[in-house]
Amino acid sequence: MNGQVVVVGIGGDGWAGLDEARRRAVLGADVLLGGERHLAMMPDEVVGERVAWPRPLRSRLPDLLARYSGRSIVALASGDPLVAGVATTLIGLLGPESVEVLPAVSSVALARARMRWPAETVAVLRDHRELPGVLAPGQRLVVLSADRHTPGDVARALAVAGFGDSVLTVLSDLGSPAEARQSCVARDWDPGRAVPQLHVLAVECLAGPTSRPLGVAPGLPDDAFENDGQLTRRDLRASALSRLAPSAGELLWDVGAGAGSVGIEWMRAHPSCRTVSVEADPERAARVERNAARLGVPSLEVVHGRAPQALEGLPQPDAVFVGGGGTAPGLLRQCWEALRPGGRLVAHAVTIETERVLIDARAEFGGELVRFHVEHADSIGSFTGWAPARAVVQWCAIKPFAVMADSAAAADSGETGETS
Repeated sequence: MNGQVVVVGIGGDGWAGLDEARRRAVLGADVLLGGERHLAMMPDEVVGERVAWPRPLRSRLPDLLARYSGRSIVALASGDPLVAGVATTLIGLLGPESVEVLPAVSSVALARARMRWPAETVAVLRDHRELPGVLAPGQRLVVLSADRHTPGDVARALAVAGFGDSVLTVLSDLGSPAEARQSCVARDWDPGRAVPQLHVLAVECLAGPTSRPLGVAPGLPDDAFENDGQLTRRDLRASALSRLAPSAGELLWDVGAGAGSVGIEWMRAHPSCRTVSVEADPERAARVERNAARLGVPSLEVVHGRAPQALEGLPQPDAVFVGGGGTAPGLLRQCWEALRPGGRLVAHAVTIETERVLIDARAEFGGELVRFHVEHADSIGSFTGWAPARAVVQWCAIKPFAVMADSAAAADSGETGETS
């Protein structure tokens, strides 16, 4: 489409709360897009054609915009349209140069103001299923609820995690004349309790005697993961993750995922980290999904298939972990070639055959080899001794950035720009 879409944020007070710039944009629009509630807030003096959002939004939005190509379009949204709002979708579809955003105060900001919580003391959850990944004693959360059932779902999750003493506050219709609040201890939440459709949930996390906060450092306890023995153990997992070095927005391939522990911990490192777990065994693939949901990273993607064939068509990774299947012909090479420059590849071997493959990979691609011998204290009758686990070989390599041809030629000729 041609032209620009202007996204106007609206508070609970509707038209009355719009400043001059946002009113001018709405009054000058040929077409108003929005939810039925937002469209109904506009007074009669707003003469633009009113069009409700299609459902499902993402798949039908391009056709809707194309239908009104060449006309001035204003999209109405709640609060700050860039806080889990439609402006993010429009920018992704049209590009930042084609979208102007005129925000109102976000529901997150209003919730913090009502709770008297400074921004730096609050974590914001756009998906309440991520709750297990951020639970900690004293943590303050603002949860953007999906519907009326969200407070009950959160209360149950808190109770299961041993945080049943946490206080839930439902802040409804923020910024409107109907604004209200209701608070309850999580373990006392009544499943039949009535909650307004439009609300934000504030949570003050209080740990009970059965709570088990998992923290944010890599190397969760092994028993945090449902597993059938195919699990990268805690000490080796921490080592692997330190070398995989997750950063915001990066994608990991977890190949031969087993219980999914490495990919799950990768995603727990930052809310924007992503994982594609590849697992050939259907029971293990289902187990990875359960572990991801229980540990607060429900958006982890599981690909059921055998590598390297299952890797075809996957988005380019920033890091790859090969925990199983390393002897599959061509697997390590395919992973290496798929990596972005600067990407990290870590592979583990517990058999001599896989160890040989890693030795050959190091000879070809470089990197480091480390052999781990881990022993745990165990009972020997009435005494205690060391019980050794199988030795594990770890190969780690970083894919270099391409060297420009002219730079290489200059280096060969000695023309480096330095003088002696």
